[in-house]
Amino acid sequence: MTAAFELAGEVGYAKLSIEGIAARAGVGKQTIYRWWPSKGAVLLDAFLMLSEGDGGGLPDTGDLEADLKAVLRATVKELRDARYDLPMRALSSEIMHDPELARMYAERLDEPVRELKKERLRKAVEVGQLSDVDLDMAVDVIWGPVTVRWMQRGPLTEEFADRVVETALSGLRP
Repeated sequence: MTAAFELAGEVGYAKLSIEGIAARAGVGKQTIYRWWPSKGAVLLDAFLMLSEGDGGGLPDTGDLEADLKAVLRATVKELRDARYDLPMRALSSEIMHDPELARMYAERLDEPVRELKKERLRKAVEVGQLSDVDLDMAVDVIWGPVTVRWMQRGPLTEEFADRVVETALSGLRP
């Protein structure tokens, strides 16, 4: 899986192949096909492997705005990291064209992360820091602008992340 991630970062998704992944990993391509139906599925598992250990939830210092700013700043930093940019773009692109991969991505990566985000927001609702809002919509309002800016290759800065949080919270607070 590491081979797929590294190779996608080096050659891009269009040139990524099962043969190349197998060669980098030192295995036969039949070994890859035995476990994964496509190069997109291999790349998804590589991201899952990288995200292991990140399942502790979002910070909860009692200051929702500071916590969300810290999380969005970390997200911006990751999205700007050259090691992750091409593989992330590759996976995002493939998800748009492969319904089964999109289902696997949603089930195995997006939904668990989304639940962690909603849990942090749920706690904020419970203590009166947020209105009783649709938490799925709140997640989209908070994280969506960063994703869109990244996809469109717009400038991603910590200042932008902070403004997103401030703007979102101005509409989500009681």
